[in-house]
Amino acid sequence: MSNATQQQFKRVWFITGASRGLGALIAQAALADGNAVVAAGRNAAAIVERLGESPALLPVALDVTNEAQAKAAVEAAIEKFGRSDVLINNAGFGLLAAVEESSDADVRRMYDTNVFGLLNVTRAVLPVMRKQRSGHVINMSSIGGYRSGPGFGVYCSTKFAVEGITEALHAELAPLGIHATVVEPGYFRTDFLDATSLVVGKEIIDDYDETSGNVRRFAVGMNHNQPGNPDKLAAAMVTLVDAQTPPLRLPLGTDTLKAIGDKNAFVTAETETWKALSASTDFAE
Repeated sequence: MSNATQQQFKRVWFITGASRGLGALIAQAALADGNAVVAAGRNAAAIVERLGESPALLPVALDVTNEAQAKAAVEAAIEKFGRSDVLINNAGFGLLAAVEESSDADVRRMYDTNVFGLLNVTRAVLPVMRKQRSGHVINMSSIGGYRSGPGFGVYCSTKFAVEGITEALHAELAPLGIHATVVEPGYFRTDFLDATSLVVGKEIIDDYDETSGNVRRFAVGMNHNQPGNPDKLAAAMVTLVDAQTPPLRLPLGTDTLKAIGDKNAFVTAETETWKALSASTDFAE
């Protein structure tokens, strides 16, 4: 591919889970901003149906749990556009159940997508970015990636993993000219609470009715009434990518800002209360 062809686009974005929801909206915002987009999803036809056809768009079929498919998708992106500047690891789904109510099969399937799938795609893209000595890895976490809660404990654990992975990537990639950011959306008005994106545990244990049970009921009422505007989130992603010094963490939504503030205050108070015991475990000098 000629340099002129490569340079007609502002950047080349690779977005997983791009056939619907936030992934599709982010892809639309990136295209509107003059970027090329590699839009990845399990059904490439659904991506074309949602985003249309454009010389700036490459739809690719990708099940992120398949490492060979991830490598093939990145190879197709490089063949088409010659580079990869932005990776948005967006593919994932939720599980609504108390920890004890969460089945082994549901937990393993969610980890395969939310954590191992993210790693598959990241490992496929990073050799390209390292060769370029530039790029930006953006991992979609959640309000639940910073603080967990009843009903979403195992889902939050996958996002805690994403936070830890991104924090390490941030340090490992910075000397190579590559940025890493973890994005923490709150409740945005998407289909996340629908059956298409959220698995609800089949087992219900009455002892958890006041905790995870309340969250199940809350989710029904919150569905499609979330405070966050997904179009504004997509626009914020373009602003993030354009930043000269992007942050390690980007909370999105006033609910996430409040959750972070509340948790930080709780941790500070609890640490102070138990500080003497915590400090007592060193060797005496």
